[in-house]
This record gives sequence, structure tokens and C-alpha cells, in this order.
Amino acid sequence: MGAIARSVHDVRGPHFGPVSGPGYGRWSEAVIASLEEVAADLDSVGLDAADIWKAAAVAAHGSAVLDEVTEPRLLTGDLWTVNALMDPAAPEPVINGVLDFDRCVFGDRAADWTIRMAAAKADERTAFWESYGALDRSSTAVWRARLYEARHLGAVRLERHQLAKADAVRESYGAMAEVLAGLT
Repeated sequence: MGAIARSVHDVRGPHFGPVSGPGYGRWSEAVIASLEEVAADLDSVGLDAADIWKAAAVAAHGSAVLDEVTEPRLLTGDLWTVNALMDPAAPEPVINGVLDFDRCVFGDRAADWTIRMAAAKADERTAFWESYGALDRSSTAVWRARLYEARHLGAVRLERHQLAKADAVRESYGAMAEVLAGLT
């Protein structure tokens, strides 16, 4: 998975934001727009999105840190084990296909769902980093990663709502509060 993610992330894009547009000249513009879209989606289904709106405001305030990312790179949006097809005839696990690329955007490699999932636990996922490479751990990169987590949590909240997982929706507010506390 790490090698596949790295090869996808090595593709340079013509702009920041969704592959099909709208395109943005700066990474901060794409991040703010994405957070605002998630917040508006949550508002439209009657969920409290005040924390996502706050994350968008934090992103606007920290736009200079976001704009340290100057090269838009292809992000899959959902490359993870559940979207990998395995060769059933291979003597050892071999990925022979990947599904679900409808969330592709151009942006910071560290903003991709794949990176979030690989960094979530120190278990067998550590093998991911052997073929992907190390992440930037500077203070600004860590700040951006927290903001990306806020965006992921907002999107997950909406998905949980769509799947009628009320308890999981409620849990997302506590998780978001923790992330926001680390951003301000």
C-alpha cells in the first residue's frame, strides 16, 4: 500500500483542489473551501457543524502555514485496504487493482486519507512507511496534519449520519473538540 500511495502522490497536478475542478492557486484556498463544503453538507442534514466552521476559520487564519505546500500532488481520497483488490491466485498477498477514486484531489500528500489511516496505529501499518517513506514531522507539518484530521472527521461525521450511526455521529464531536484544542 505504501508503494502504491507513493506512486500516486508523486503525480503532480495543475492546481490545488478536486481533479475536475474547481482548481485553486493556493493550497489554503482548497482546504478552506473543502472545510466549508463539509460544514455546509452537515448543516444541510441538520447536524451541528459549528466545529467544522471553526476549523475553516482556523485554516483561514493559518493560511500561510497551509501555503508552505506549493506543489499540488494527486491524492486518492480513499486508498486503503478495503478498496484494494487482491490476486486470489498469488502465493503471497499481491494487490492487482484499486477501487474508489471518486474523491481524488490535488493537494498536500499528508492530507490524503491513506496517510491518516497508515498513521492511526503503530501495528502492522508500520510496514506502510517502509515503502512510502517518512513524513515531515516539523511543527508546521504537524499543525497541518491536525487540520486535515478535522476535515476527515467532518467527512466521517457526514458518512456516519448517512449510515444512521447516531452514536458514532455523537462521538465525532468529542474527537473534533480534541483536534480543535490542538489547533488553537
